[in-house]
Amino acid sequence: MWYRLFRQLFRMLFFCLYRWEVTGKEKVPAQGPVVVCCNHINNLDPPLVGSALKRQVRFMAKEELFKIPVISWLIRRFGAFPVSRGSTDKRALKTALELLKDGELLGVFPEGTRSKTGELGQAHSGAAFIALKSDAVLVPAAITGYYRPFGKIRIRFGDPIDLTPYRQDRMNSQTVRAVTERMMGEIQSLKEQAGG
Repeated sequence: MWYRLFRQLFRMLFFCLYRWEVTGKEKVPAQGPVVVCCNHINNLDPPLVGSALKRQVRFMAKEELFKIPVISWLIRRFGAFPVSRGSTDKRALKTALELLKDGELLGVFPEGTRSKTGELGQAHSGAAFIALKSDAVLVPAAITGYYRPFGKIRIRFGDPIDLTPYRQDRMNSQTVRAVTERMMGEIQSLKEQAGG
């Protein structure tokens, strides 16, 4: 109930204030485990991604946010769970894999932090690892534009990345790195298609 309420409120905000444009949302499977990986340019990115899709999106969020009473209450109801940045957080990985096992949709920002320039930063390997370790579909997405009043913000979802060739090989750091590079390449292509 809370998620649907907040999603509707954010949709109205993005439509009225930022003239948002959503492309390719039909490429995100309507059911089953999915990992949506997107670039990160603003604190409003998670609700933007969540508002663009019909399914609930569960996000990893930095654990510091869960120590702020009002923010913690809000993001928990928006489907977020904590992740410790700067190290391999086994608890967060376990939570993510359990959610995907239950057929949920996971939202991840591979860069781990916002880009101040709008350019793609260095990606962490967690998203690729989670997608390979599970049976999830991996969908790239890109946000372009600026969160300025009456400006225009765009989110474009790309075609799912076929992980079959990667899953046929034994999973190791080289495989995870290859998927990470492919994923970030797809996100960059989506950014360029949107003019960002």
